[in-house]
Amino acid sequence: MAKISKRTRAATKGLNPEATYELAQAVKMLKASATAKFDETVEIAMNLGVDPRHADQMVRGVVQLPNGTGKTVRVLVFARAEKADQALAAGADIVGADDLAKEILEGRMDFDRCIATPDMMGVVGRLGKVLGPRGLMPNPKLGTVTPDVVAAVKAAKGGAVEFRAEKAGIVHAGVGKASFTDEALVGNIRAFVEAIQRAKPAGAKGTYLKKVTVTSTMGPGYKLDLARLLHEGAGA
Repeated sequence: MAKISKRTRAATKGLNPEATYELAQAVKMLKASATAKFDETVEIAMNLGVDPRHADQMVRGVVQLPNGTGKTVRVLVFARAEKADQALAAGADIVGADDLAKEILEGRMDFDRCIATPDMMGVVGRLGKVLGPRGLMPNPKLGTVTPDVVAAVKAAKGGAVEFRAEKAGIVHAGVGKASFTDEALVGNIRAFVEAIQRAKPAGAKGTYLKKVTVTSTMGPGYKLDLARLLHEGAGA
């Protein structure tokens, strides 16, 4: 059995694993337990009543967090000529075309988000087996295949978070840093939950939102009171 560190024991002391918390309270407790020597990422995990193996129950999309993610996002853009210049001016880290595609096929993966103009999809399409499994394949539904590379790059740099339900119907994502203010984290978490609610698929049956937990990289998880979370979100 893995040895539990003193820091972990201290963070979980008195914590009832079955208890649920109002969002603001959970954020306050989460920040207090984030005692690592680095700025821990705040993460959300949502258990949904869907089976993503069925196309009509897939939950996928993108949400713009109002207060950013606190993470430096490296953005790669497939574009040519004027669009390439626009992407660089907007802050893209890597811009290219055919030669860049060759580099990726040879193993280059120093980026977190991949954007492409529509005319480049003939080139990008050959990278599906490399980018797809990593969740990096440009997709028009996610705004990463677009002629407006300026807006796409700024969104990626400014806090756009992609989400996708895993096999067990769980969606998880980073929604900020422990150094964020309580208000910033609450705002980001609300925005993420609302995006998941809007993405409810037509094939979802029964209870859609089953459990929501927030945690920091090294801290314990705090289950949110769903009734209050959804009520407060509706009233926001």
